[in-house]
Amino acid sequence: MQNQFITLHSALCTFSMMTQTEDFRRRPPAPLPPRALNLPLSRETTLENGLAVVAVEQDRLPLVSFRLALRTGDAFDPPELPGLTDTLTTMLLEGTESRTSRQIAEEVARLGATLNAGATSDYTTVAASSLSAFSDEVLELLADVALRPSFPESELALAKANAQQNLIAQRAQPSFLASEAVARIIFGRHPYSVVSPTPESIEATARERLLAEHRAKFVPNNAVLFVVGDVRREHVLARAEELFGGWARGEVTEPKFPAPPALTGRAAYVVNRPGSAQTNIVVANPCVTRTDPDYFPLLLMHTVLGGTASARLFMNLREEKGYTYGAYTQLDARRYAGSFRATTEVRNAVTGASLKEIFYELERVRSEEVSDKELTDAKTYLTGVFPIRLETQEGLVDQLVQIRMNGLAPDYLQTYRDNVQRVTKEDVRRVARGCVTPDRAAIVVVGDAEEIRGQVAPFAERVEDFDAAAQSKAGAE
Repeated sequence: MQNQFITLHSALCTFSMMTQTEDFRRRPPAPLPPRALNLPLSRETTLENGLAVVAVEQDRLPLVSFRLALRTGDAFDPPELPGLTDTLTTMLLEGTESRTSRQIAEEVARLGATLNAGATSDYTTVAASSLSAFSDEVLELLADVALRPSFPESELALAKANAQQNLIAQRAQPSFLASEAVARIIFGRHPYSVVSPTPESIEATARERLLAEHRAKFVPNNAVLFVVGDVRREHVLARAEELFGGWARGEVTEPKFPAPPALTGRAAYVVNRPGSAQTNIVVANPCVTRTDPDYFPLLLMHTVLGGTASARLFMNLREEKGYTYGAYTQLDARRYAGSFRATTEVRNAVTGASLKEIFYELERVRSEEVSDKELTDAKTYLTGVFPIRLETQEGLVDQLVQIRMNGLAPDYLQTYRDNVQRVTKEDVRRVARGCVTPDRAAIVVVGDAEEIRGQVAPFAERVEDFDAAAQSKAGAE
């Protein structure tokens, strides 16, 4: 009897310890207090030709990162030649007045450096990085490709052929078709509505047009040179004057883009992709620009609703319903316009059910305040990942570029966490009611129209059918 009691007592103790262990595992540790960012000092000087030079001395590692950023991007392309800026940036590394494409590639490899160029809708960058011991040589190479490209005909022919193949590959992806349709619907005649070149615009791009575009857009009084790393500011300025001082100023004008259209009702757009086993869903509304005072409340709202794998949309559509592998929101705030989108990819059979849950969550974030825990968790996430983005030179210089090209406050990095922390539950609900408007949403679905059109129709006042080229089909409802 005594042995049975001892055995029972031991079992109870073991169960109690296991319960305590499981309780411990269910309770995440409290977040540590925030630590100071201790950002290195950035100092700016403007050369006589208008080029701003921002130098950040950071000698933690023997590395240096360069960015030459210009305030013109894909949105500034001429309407008849969409994709011109992308072709131009691709061609920068394909030959200069003194170097061939091969010589550029070999020099980059010899220095163990990186060199690339690209564009967003709002700005263009030429980027390089290397060991600081090679900083002078790498900056000279960056200056050469940025200021003196030759756009050789043979390389242009190859770039155009590659672009045509890339376009074919893009159009085979349902996510691309969805993004293309959403951009056209949300932005209308605004150039943000263009997300890719056309076969015709690629073919029409000529060397003479690239040279003219480069002369017009690559001007120092519309550019900023960022240098971050193991450098000395005085040497950076002297080198910048030597390499960029002779760069001639140009004319800079603020664009007058058409305003995006106002959506007046809920409409659905079905992009037919016959035989598709899944449906890509995007529910979108116009939203704010990047400098809008409500950006941070919207960032918190987005994080709670669909910014992470623990947000409402994800937990609903994946964890509770099992409709998808993931469901998220996107806050796309750019310099001149923006949008807010809920996105997911589901089985054809649950397209309608998924739309029902998406609209449920969109309505809920408007009608109810988020919980204290949701708001606290979102703030902890945002303030926790923010310093990670600044840990590397590349991360820091990319943040500096975005701040300057988007016209953000100079102390944006220093005040980011404070701006996040001061957002209230009332703020979140207020901005949700302004930017999340389900009754005036654009529903874009890409999939087999025969299987999904009937499921989509009950959620919209009208349904319009698109083909795979995002063109409206005659006879649509």
